[in-house]
Amino acid sequence: MIMQILNIDNSCRRCKGLILTDESTGERYCQSCGNVIVERIEDSRSEHRSFADNPAGSRTGSPTSLAIHDRGLATIIGNVNKDAAGKSLSTSMKYDIKRLRVWDGRSQAHEQVDKNLRQAFSELSKLKDKLALSDTVIEKTAYIYRKAIGKGLVRGRSIQGVLGAATYAACRDAGTPRTLNDVSDAINVQRKDISKNYRMLVNKLDLKMPVVDSINCVSKIASKIGLDEKTKRHALEILRDAKNMEITAGKDPMGIAAAALYISCLKYNVDVTQRAISIASGVTEVTIRNRYKGLRDKLDLNY
Repeated sequence: MIMQILNIDNSCRRCKGLILTDESTGERYCQSCGNVIVERIEDSRSEHRSFADNPAGSRTGSPTSLAIHDRGLATIIGNVNKDAAGKSLSTSMKYDIKRLRVWDGRSQAHEQVDKNLRQAFSELSKLKDKLALSDTVIEKTAYIYRKAIGKGLVRGRSIQGVLGAATYAACRDAGTPRTLNDVSDAINVQRKDISKNYRMLVNKLDLKMPVVDSINCVSKIASKIGLDEKTKRHALEILRDAKNMEITAGKDPMGIAAAALYISCLKYNVDVTQRAISIASGVTEVTIRNRYKGLRDKLDLNY
């Protein structure tokens, strides 16, 4: 292979000409003097071959993930009942292969930790759909849950309770507006159990949880009620003013957001009751009224 060091600006060192790449041969050469810089470049695309069960031909599988009990590194016996030549298997061989598939699936989780992870991440995949969580939140949840298992924090506690707490912690870390009530309803575990396990994870794993921003909660509440964009924007302005005046310190972000939306509805004469906002936000009507009075007095609002 003929190599030639390039200049800093990626030009030919001999004549400072433009470097071109021949896609058919893989050569990199100078346009002016014809000097071959690289004889063959490495192909970064995925390797392709022709397989009967894979029309696309790509040999690259799915990426590894912490949300899979074996991280996606294990191999499985495929469901195609054909041999290497593409011929169909006999009836007796199909029966044997079916039994091998069953035992192959069972053998992948022979330890208690693997069984725990398989059950937990099966619940996690359901949570992803119910709460509309992103892949980033799911990976963070799996990471926290694996750390909890590594320190023996799951032993003696329910898998759903610890998983719900890990999900809530991941949502707070990623800034995703999901409350304890949302996680509790989705995973069918009492709110106090998830709250207790959440405090345990924060203390034992030394997690640094950021404070939830009330501005992120506005869109969630407004979408459930069906408010227009003008009402949401005014609510955001109220929250920014309150944040600049440090009124929101120590207050529940969801309650502050619900009160700001109620004030905005009053200004634009939107027919929405405190009851409707309470159901959408998961905050009691008493809390909304108290936060509404505090924002109205501190911001000197006339509605």
